[in-house]
Amino acid sequence: MYPVMLHLCSKPIVVIGGGAVAERKVVGLLDGGATAITLVSPEITDTLRELVREGIVVWQQKQYEKNDLEGAFLIIAATDCASVNTEVLQGKAPNQLVNIADNPGQSDFQVPAVYRNGDLSIAISTGGASPMLAKKIKRDIAHLFDEEYNEFIKFLSMARQRILAEISDPGKKRVLLREVMSDRFLSSGSRAELFEELLRRR
Repeated sequence: MYPVMLHLCSKPIVVIGGGAVAERKVVGLLDGGATAITLVSPEITDTLRELVREGIVVWQQKQYEKNDLEGAFLIIAATDCASVNTEVLQGKAPNQLVNIADNPGQSDFQVPAVYRNGDLSIAISTGGASPMLAKKIKRDIAHLFDEEYNEFIKFLSMARQRILAEISDPGKKRVLLREVMSDRFLSSGSRAELFEELLRRR
């Protein structure tokens, strides 16, 4: 497995199915920044209907056909019919990535459990062996990386931009980038002042 973080904005995504599993997949895609999701299913859940009504996703109220996959970047087969999911897998083009919700072993990619806190995203996967364990680890991580880390990441983003823009010496850049990552900055209630002091001493 090769873990990646995908930019999904404007990428065409097709989800085959409209039940609870499809709903979870769609919500996860939206959380990940997807903006061009098409649902293909005769029926969908109330939550998915609301997303359709709000114009967040597009719904094709029909049975799956092979041409439904044309142009898709990602495809998720999340029906309760194994034969339909297999048809989706067989109908994809070589350059398309397919996830079969009930068969991770045949999928091109697996969807990990994801802990999100602002700009912090941590993906957890057990290679399909135990989704329940992945969810448990996600809960454990939530206690370790609380809101303080979200604020710290915002600070690090600002600090990195300043260092790259204002410091020309590569060695000094590395030293400063390591310094702002220290526990001193993580636990400080006055990071901005500490950072300005650090730059003055560069």
